[in-house]
Amino acid sequence: MSSDGDGIERTDTAVSRRRVLALGAGSLAGGVAGCLGGSADPGGGDAGADEGPTVVASFFTFYDFGRQLAEGTDITVENLVPTGLHGHGWEPDPSIQRDITDADAFVHVGPDFQPWADRAIDALESESTETVLINSREGIDLIPLDDSLDEEEAVEGARDPHFWLDPGRAKGAVRNVAEGLIRVAPDDEDRIEENATSLEADLDELDAEWETLFAEADRDVAFLAAHNAFSYLADRYGTTIEPLVVNLAANGDVRPADMRRAQETIAENEIGHIGAAVFEPIRSARQLVEETDVEAYYPVTPYAGTAESWAERDWGYFDIAREVNLPTFRVLLDVEAPEDVSFVDHGRNFEP
Repeated sequence: MSSDGDGIERTDTAVSRRRVLALGAGSLAGGVAGCLGGSADPGGGDAGADEGPTVVASFFTFYDFGRQLAEGTDITVENLVPTGLHGHGWEPDPSIQRDITDADAFVHVGPDFQPWADRAIDALESESTETVLINSREGIDLIPLDDSLDEEEAVEGARDPHFWLDPGRAKGAVRNVAEGLIRVAPDDEDRIEENATSLEADLDELDAEWETLFAEADRDVAFLAAHNAFSYLADRYGTTIEPLVVNLAANGDVRPADMRRAQETIAENEIGHIGAAVFEPIRSARQLVEETDVEAYYPVTPYAGTAESWAERDWGYFDIAREVNLPTFRVLLDVEAPEDVSFVDHGRNFEP
């Protein structure tokens, strides 16, 4: 596998990608059934399926950035993670390897985050394929984890991979994905660059919205019944966001010690409202409502997946930020009273 030094790798082969387009289209149709797919021309249907490159993504956020970057081109972008599942903890069946092998490019989140994606990349080395590997976090400065991991996850020099929650750092991912798409569709470079500029401006606008919210906050500690995925928000906007589970995996393993620490945090900071992760078990949030002074929980997500109702509305990263995360943090930080905040979907004590 070779690299041109720009964070984009290509498997070493002379075999043409177009040899498998017909097979790839059929494989994707079956392999990602139930996923939220994307296309530069969503109204084109099957008629345009074989006209341009196919790009698959291992994570919802970068699928969404990819489809926005591909708008107005013949590139088709597909999300490999099924609707309703968290992109960090999902383990696909072996058929996903064929979808990746048959694609022109594979967008991933870098090493040591999604084990299945790491295995898929290793497998590409032995495949006769020209699949371009696009590392969305190439060159992005990551926060050190230090002692925030539990003993089982503690690794010297460990870094927090959830950088995309910081709109500033997310702009780096936009640039990485844009450069990868240009590699597979060089004739569309001008349009991709135009889309990248627009997407970066959108991230700047979202950054300003987050900045305003945290500046208006009446409290500086928020609690989330979730795994440790929101440190980049805390880091960028100078606040404290306490997770229920300090490890990085959204595996639902909540220990008694985690609940005791949560109860202490809630009591010490007189917290009446908490966030709860949409794609993680909700039992702990319900327990905290029953056993503490917490009145209600509200939805949060690290943009790691899409719910069925969100997919039906074609919500992407920005929609989820504004319809889910921002309203919840307005409640958690006492910027607005709960009765004054409206949710289009997944509101107070939401049903997962």
